[in-house]
Amino acid sequence: MDTNALKNFIQTNKQHFLDQLFTLLRQRSISTQDDGIEECAELLKGMMEELGIETKIIPTAGHPVVYGELIKDPEAFTLLIYGHYDVQPPEPYDAWDSPPFEPKIRNGKIYARGVGDNKGQLMAQLFGVKSYQETAGELPINIKFVFEGEEEKGSTNLAAFVEAHKDLLTADLVYTSDGPSHNSSSPLVLLGVRGMLSIQFDAKGADRDNHSGNTGNIVPNPAWKLIELMQTMRDVDGHVKIEGFYDSIRPFTAYEEQLLTKLPYDQKTLGEKIGYPALALDGPSYYQKMTGEPTFNIFGMESGYTGEGTKTIIPSTARLKMDIRLVVDQNPLDIFEKIKNHVQTYAPDVEVTYLGSMQPSRTKAELPIIQKVISAVEAAYETNPLIQPSMGGSLPDYVWTGILGLPSVIVPYANFDQHNHSPNENLDVDYFLNGIHCTAHVIHTLGNYN
Repeated sequence: MDTNALKNFIQTNKQHFLDQLFTLLRQRSISTQDDGIEECAELLKGMMEELGIETKIIPTAGHPVVYGELIKDPEAFTLLIYGHYDVQPPEPYDAWDSPPFEPKIRNGKIYARGVGDNKGQLMAQLFGVKSYQETAGELPINIKFVFEGEEEKGSTNLAAFVEAHKDLLTADLVYTSDGPSHNSSSPLVLLGVRGMLSIQFDAKGADRDNHSGNTGNIVPNPAWKLIELMQTMRDVDGHVKIEGFYDSIRPFTAYEEQLLTKLPYDQKTLGEKIGYPALALDGPSYYQKMTGEPTFNIFGMESGYTGEGTKTIIPSTARLKMDIRLVVDQNPLDIFEKIKNHVQTYAPDVEVTYLGSMQPSRTKAELPIIQKVISAVEAAYETNPLIQPSMGGSLPDYVWTGILGLPSVIVPYANFDQHNHSPNENLDVDYFLNGIHCTAHVIHTLGNYN
């Protein structure tokens, strides 16, 4: 592959690539609100067909999957590229510096809802295939594309889709570009994800709110009930006290531990970037906690009155919601049962509700095919990429590693400060173009894999 010809082609077609991306960004596709999903799937299908990709829309029990393929030879190496065309809701609108579905470039960055997560990265993958074909000729491998429309609502039907289409999805490797790059701006290779369990706790006191003086010390306060329950579940150091919570965790291998030590860490700069200047962890602790340990996070609580001024009541109800990030080989349903058993022991009148889950996943860094991808990323960026055994967040990676039994690698193309899920979501134009370049290098390198 002539890398200079590849770079020149990408630069020459930069405006066309941006125009196509902007067309996709203007199309709303908010999965949680069922807003524009069908229209976006059709638009994406048309774009893929224009690139010469045989494409079809496959229904699921929820939002459709846009599936495409370029088959060179059924016996050839097959790469499955995954991404998602749905986006988060844009609210609050007044926090955006420009309308979320009217993409704008400011200071070298594209601003729009979904540009980083995941439409910009998805289009970089497609344009990477096109750029390879135009500069190197026939593809050396088969490529399949799975772009789903429910990632932002937990990939509710992706596992069932994969189970039902195992033959169609036969492949040798899954390649995903999602999430932000490392905060140091170095290229990043991720080999797994944390899973997630979402649950809700409901506590009840009296049948109605009561006067906090007239019935104080008489009527129980359900808010305190939930607070006291949480204290039986987690200590002040963050250790989860639920029996068996840590039993199934697979520790990092010696090689994976070594990879963690090579990840750069600037405590002050990182603290500023995440809006927490008081960050006091050292590098090894930071990466171990973010990639190799589960969380026990309360993301919302509601009870009583929280408006202006005071309202002297004992609330009748209290609700608490959690998202618990899990690591390999914790099973979300097993953890849910253990939490229910704990609640039955300490607060049996508290109702526990399952809200959703996603399995954790990890691919071995030592695999030869993973080392090939790492070499491709190194060639594309002309620097050694950082290799992280897992990302802190959650993606439906388990459908590839668990259901299909395939190795899976994630190479983010977005900048660290992409503000995904927030107002002013953005994608650096250079990161977008670099993603196109990297995809072409991955195709070239896998074409030489034996």
